[in-house]
Amino acid sequence: MSGASLIEVDQLKDLLDTKTPILLFDCRFDLVDSEAGYQSYLEGHIPGAVYIHSDKDLATSKNGKNGRHPLPSLSAWEKTYANLGITPHQHVVAYDNQGGMYAARLWWMLQATGHQHVSILNGGFSAWKNFGFPVTDSETFRQPVAETKLQPYKNLVLVDAVVNNLKNKNFTILDARANDRFHGENEVLDPVGGHIPGAINRCFKDNLDGDGKFKSIEALRQEFDALLGGLPSSEIVHQCGSGITACHNLFSMELANHSGSSVYAGSWSEWCADPTRPIEK
Repeated sequence: MSGASLIEVDQLKDLLDTKTPILLFDCRFDLVDSEAGYQSYLEGHIPGAVYIHSDKDLATSKNGKNGRHPLPSLSAWEKTYANLGITPHQHVVAYDNQGGMYAARLWWMLQATGHQHVSILNGGFSAWKNFGFPVTDSETFRQPVAETKLQPYKNLVLVDAVVNNLKNKNFTILDARANDRFHGENEVLDPVGGHIPGAINRCFKDNLDGDGKFKSIEALRQEFDALLGGLPSSEIVHQCGSGITACHNLFSMELANHSGSSVYAGSWSEWCADPTRPIEK
């Protein structure tokens, strides 16, 4: 997987002012109210941004066993990719208003299927507004393009591999949920609390400063060095509640030059849907 890329708001403003070709996506979303992000977009967004919906564009239908944000099949993602007007050599910039947690899902899905030039806006929509840059409430649409044959998802781990890993210990699960949910406390999104046996925990919010921007590369590197204790990045598999914030930890590890980790996209919501799978608290 290619390395992570951050773009600052003044850099994005320069690209827009000089009409540099970029594809800008607004990824704001709310796990409790799935239409709240779109409503926020309609109230105001960065000019030229197209809204992308975490449930409808970055996930497929749920069947009760495949988690809350099941990863689309490659063919379904190819259709969405084309419908959003994306072609392989374009620079995609993604933002949200939640520290990059939803933008990181788009970043990972693009990178994992071969789209290399993807950036996340550091600080998101709040940082853009704080600079006093213009916003619009006019919805932007992009014309669909011909479908691109994307490469199969890289750095993707499926549930059977996680089950087998309980015995084989080929990798370590890094859970991006808040620490209380990791320990089976205050679970409000999934019917069962706890974590996958053997998992370690780093809440994705620990990747951010108080202003909602990513910590420095040096700080992230030191923190992941301490957390991983010498474990190679290739033996880390990211997990969260539904496969969203797992991508945030992976992105942050890539920023810190800990490259080559993977995502268990089904995550806790898929794992706990089968009562035969073991749970730790």
